[in-house]
Amino acid sequence: MLRILGSTTRLCDGLSRREALRAGGLAFLGLSLPDLLRQEAFSAPQPGQPAAHFGQAKSCILLYLYGAPSQLEFLDLKPDAPSDVRSQFKPTDTSVPGIRICEHLPRTARVMHQATIIRSMSHPYNIHGAAYALTGTPTTDIPMELNPRDSRHWPFFGSVLDYLASRRRLKPATTDNSTDSPTADRSRRLQPAEDVPLSVGLPWKFSSRSEPFRRGGPYGGFLGSGYDPVWAEFHGKTTQPDPYRGIDSDDRFQIGQPGLSAITLDRLDRRRSLLSQLDRAQRRTDIAGAGFARHQQLALELMTSSKVARALDVDREPRSLRERYGMTLFGQATLAARRLIEHGVRLTTVFWDEFKDANTAWDTHVRQETRLRDELLPGFDLAFSALLWDLEARGMLDTTLVAVLTEHGRTPKLTKTPGGGREHWSGAYSVILAGGGIRRGHVLGATDRIAGFPKDSPVTPKDVLATMYHLMGVDPETHLHDREGRPVPLAPGGKVLTGVLA
Repeated sequence: MLRILGSTTRLCDGLSRREALRAGGLAFLGLSLPDLLRQEAFSAPQPGQPAAHFGQAKSCILLYLYGAPSQLEFLDLKPDAPSDVRSQFKPTDTSVPGIRICEHLPRTARVMHQATIIRSMSHPYNIHGAAYALTGTPTTDIPMELNPRDSRHWPFFGSVLDYLASRRRLKPATTDNSTDSPTADRSRRLQPAEDVPLSVGLPWKFSSRSEPFRRGGPYGGFLGSGYDPVWAEFHGKTTQPDPYRGIDSDDRFQIGQPGLSAITLDRLDRRRSLLSQLDRAQRRTDIAGAGFARHQQLALELMTSSKVARALDVDREPRSLRERYGMTLFGQATLAARRLIEHGVRLTTVFWDEFKDANTAWDTHVRQETRLRDELLPGFDLAFSALLWDLEARGMLDTTLVAVLTEHGRTPKLTKTPGGGREHWSGAYSVILAGGGIRRGHVLGATDRIAGFPKDSPVTPKDVLATMYHLMGVDPETHLHDREGRPVPLAPGGKVLTGVLA
């Protein structure tokens, strides 16, 4: 029997529901209310939901541009707008007649026939709401943004996939496990390969290298920290002031915190023994997912697994390919993401994150023109174009969803700050989807003459999430339960964007 706070109250399964609720607040056990759910993990699209390309994406690479690129200098230039609105940059033609993007994205222009641009993204929150962009949370505010463990946070897209897949692994083999079961087929599709996690984040734990803030977003939310992504760690000796501008060829990524590799095998065995005891207790209570213990066990396995280490070793690639992705932190992390997908990881998220200071990454309040021209646009251009080319050359693009997301756009009107800049603006912005069932060479939506608001086909972040779930074989109408036990949809209000499906 598992005793909580001295209580011996028990049911036939050895643990009362009240005890389980109390245990939910104990981080060292990682028990939480969602672990008691009995929600079906995967299901076919419900009547009225689109069936096209459901589950076509076997994996997903999510490229997240934190800080928010200006739509007017990125994918939605307005050369005929007033002088205080239009960009200093010029639009350039792409491989798709009629689609034009920024002149400083020449390589991206050459692969645009493989992607869809959504130019009519819009929502009400002019803050750095990575959590709003990446989770189903219906609202956000600054306290949530600045607290990754705010109790109101909902689970990250990858955390939901991980949770649903882990539930399928724990269900008895006699339950919906026949080879002719479409539900079982979809759940197996989302299972990671042996000895690899389902969801990995690069190049480090999000928002862990910036001061003074820690941001919410890609975490387990009400599912608990056991469903956070498995984070890589970057080890570099670069002389650049910001590794997103450039890194050395021998800089490395690895799984886990620095110093963990020094743990002795005896200590690992003792930890495994303790985790085994906790796991037996949790299985007796039929707690789905096993939360913290599951995640910790995976971490221990990864430390002795050569598969993930090989996947993260980008130096195994030809130098010419590494340079094609760009010898920057974002470029090499994107290459590592492709390698992880090849080794069985189902979702790899690459963050172009703040480094050291606020107002870095794509948060161009000041010095916008030079930062975009010399650093941000060239770095993205190399990595994104190389990724699409590489996936296509390897025959992986049709089954790998690529999503370039951000949290908002920038104000139509330029500011008079040093070097120019634009403030936060969520009225309109642009994102890119490619591969994995996405239509090629297409633009969805359009904005007004100053790129301030959509003039047709407005799209919300929840629509994008619903579409991503759909392509990954998860019905967006699936419900989880929050900390209060209330059923909540994965992407509330979101609709699958049939206009972007191939």
